[in-house]
Amino acid sequence: MESVRGVNVPMYTTLRRTTVVFTMIVESILAGQKYSRPIIGSVVIIVFGAFVAGARDLSFDFYGYAVVFLSNITTAIYLATIARIGKSSGLNSFGLMWCNGIVCGPFLLLWSLIRGDLALTMDFPYLFSPGFLVVMLMSCILAFFLNYSIFLNTTLNSAVTQTICGNLKDLFTISLGWFIFGGLPFDLLNVLGQLLGFVGSGLYAYYKLMGK
Repeated sequence: MESVRGVNVPMYTTLRRTTVVFTMIVESILAGQKYSRPIIGSVVIIVFGAFVAGARDLSFDFYGYAVVFLSNITTAIYLATIARIGKSSGLNSFGLMWCNGIVCGPFLLLWSLIRGDLALTMDFPYLFSPGFLVVMLMSCILAFFLNYSIFLNTTLNSAVTQTICGNLKDLFTISLGWFIFGGLPFDLLNVLGQLLGFVGSGLYAYYKLMGK
């Protein structure tokens, strides 16, 4: 959320696609995971597509890009940790989510207090508005199912697979970003890069299913 202040939504999605590389590196360090050449090749196609898509982005913002790549690194560590702890501790997805909430809750509360977000929330004029509360409740429900899906997929498969699966939703994110938020004019090179990313994701899924 911090990075989208300086990076438009389609480009944010493009940069986030490079998370798979960081995830593979972290998994190889933490779990000694080895990857076959077809899997590495599909990931190379994804990353190459990401760079092709962003080759003509003129809205470069160093702070925004730095936050995105920092998010990529932390996401990789986060997913690899979930995969490792989930398989070694015997905890199911709900147990992992519960532990994650207990560990992260105090840090999030402290950070919100330091940044002043907590005070801004309390001063929000529609905080107790029925409409706002309904929307907030629906958002929390969707966030719960999203996190549960991430934990379940990561523990049953792998951190890299979860990262690749996240790329499949990019089609909707990019389309909505272009039509609703704007900020990135239509460009053939960008479209080509996005298509390469989707092709790489499809190849990864195929090779995983084939056991290669």
